[in-house]
Amino acid sequence: MTLCIGLTGGIASGKSTVEHQFRALGVPVLDADQVARDVVAVGTPALAQIREAFGPEILEIDGQLNRAALRKLVFSDEAARRRLESITHPEIRDAMRAWKDAVTVPYCMISIPLLAEGGKNPMIDRVLVVDTPAEVQLQRLIQRDGIDENLARRMIAAQASREARLAIADDVLINDGAIASLLPEVEALHARYLAMAASPQQPGR
Repeated sequence: MTLCIGLTGGIASGKSTVEHQFRALGVPVLDADQVARDVVAVGTPALAQIREAFGPEILEIDGQLNRAALRKLVFSDEAARRRLESITHPEIRDAMRAWKDAVTVPYCMISIPLLAEGGKNPMIDRVLVVDTPAEVQLQRLIQRDGIDENLARRMIAAQASREARLAIADDVLINDGAIASLLPEVEALHARYLAMAASPQQPGR
């Protein structure tokens, strides 16, 4: 059975950089955010259910999901958010499970930004958290998005806390310096995961 690593980290933590480095080492990585977009693409059953549940105004003229309108709706209406999740979450889980089942290499990785918020995922054997000190994260977000400090702090506060992410971590990769400094640590984790995947004691927890 393929060992599955859940990769997560807060906004502006460098998770995407780490994801890219694992891909460069030949590790199959599934982006959960991309799966979430794919399952509501034009012509999908989930998009049809969303239209039925929330009305045609939730779609763009070309038939695609109007994400801004849907986001505004679900952020202001808890029942609407739960209804949306009841439609999309099973589709996302099925797509992720199908992808994992098709993987034939020793280990794979699923990148899930909101892993700490979503509770235990039965497909994940081990959690890798990309961790960044709070002030470093704040400055990176301000610089990356060209926003002011107040907005950056609100965006960070909207996610799970740093402590909550670290609480679910089996492995922690601290990203508080240059990108180049991450690669040796990624390579070390890669070797460790390969060894774990070859062990009869797999999965890795």
